[in-house]
Amino acid sequence: MTTATAEPGDPATGGFLFPGPWLGGLSLVVGPVLLLTGTLLRLGVPFFFPGQLTAYQQHPALMTTAYGMFLAGTIALWPGIVAVAVRVGISRPAWSAWGGSLVMLGLFARTFHYGVNTFAFALVDSAGVSAATRAVGSYYGYREWIASSLTLALMLGWIVLAIGCYLSRTLGLLPAIGLALMSGLMIGVLKGSTWPSAVEVAGLAAALVPLGVKTLRTARRPTRTAVTRTTLLLLLFVVGSVVLGQLG
Repeated sequence: MTTATAEPGDPATGGFLFPGPWLGGLSLVVGPVLLLTGTLLRLGVPFFFPGQLTAYQQHPALMTTAYGMFLAGTIALWPGIVAVAVRVGISRPAWSAWGGSLVMLGLFARTFHYGVNTFAFALVDSAGVSAATRAVGSYYGYREWIASSLTLALMLGWIVLAIGCYLSRTLGLLPAIGLALMSGLMIGVLKGSTWPSAVEVAGLAAALVPLGVKTLRTARRPTRTAVTRTTLLLLLFVVGSVVLGQLG
């Protein structure tokens, strides 16, 4: 039986499908690169939260950059996951729906934890590393049900999506295995980097970045007017977002 090979946006798929080739392709390139950068910057720092907080006290710029890169990569990745799920769904809709949904739930959980990370770093600045360590330790004893219940979704999602990618021929066997490696990436508040976690995120990059490059290369080229208008709108949006965010 031949597997369907139509691309999202082809007439066979009903025309344009969100997020489109440009947003989806950029996400598949930028998201994994940011995640890998943040992961590598934390290598060598003790894995658990007391070591992470001490490292922040000693090297605030490094740790802020590392955690910021990882958070930015987590946020930037969601359009790419949607784009991959759309591709898989052309021929394997069930694998697409389950894999894409579970991975997205896992991304929500990671953004929640990084909000706690940011607060803990601010607590180091205001009250000291000992107080911040006690606070995070207390958090680990607090029964939070929603984000913590998404751990299984995070672990299974990458495996389900990887199988769907392979069955639909969205990815070959080795890239699909690289994607599935993300199921082993630890989740939680102030979890550091290890060499296995670096390999897991590198597998994600090896799987998705080439797919993102291919998507961008085959995308329909916009007109110069459209590029200029979009660039100006993006600049205004970014500046406005930063200013409004800093106003609190």
